[in-house]
Amino acid sequence: QVQLVESGGGLVQTGGSLRLSCAFSGFGFSNYGMGWFRRAPGKELEFVSAITWSGATAEYVDSAKGRFTISRDNSKNTMYLQMNSLKSDDTAVYFCAATARYYSTITSKSGDYIHWGQGTQVTVSS
Repeated sequence: QVQLVESGGGLVQTGGSLRLSCAFSGFGFSNYGMGWFRRAPGKELEFVSAITWSGATAEYVDSAKGRFTISRDNSKNTMYLQMNSLKSDDTAVYFCAATARYYSTITSKSGDYIHWGQGTQVTVSS
């Protein structure tokens, strides 16, 4: 059974950085597509970034390009989101998610992810 646990959220000032981690429990992490989503107060779930099995290909929402970097360490069953130059608009609960095993297409659609973590709060203060 797949379980995902996020960590690394917190309170940071505008312009600061945070690194989120997503620990994967289960078998075959290297065969799962992974992604990050966020939900800001009063807003719908938003795609942030996704990464393929090997980590060779990544995709980002436009607002994250140049500021966020997604990565994964398949030897540690962990995915990361390095967030730099944070803005107040980045305030949200951040969720990591996994596709079905062997789903090889990188995707920004939340419906393509079937495993979800509980979320970690990121608050950016001005």
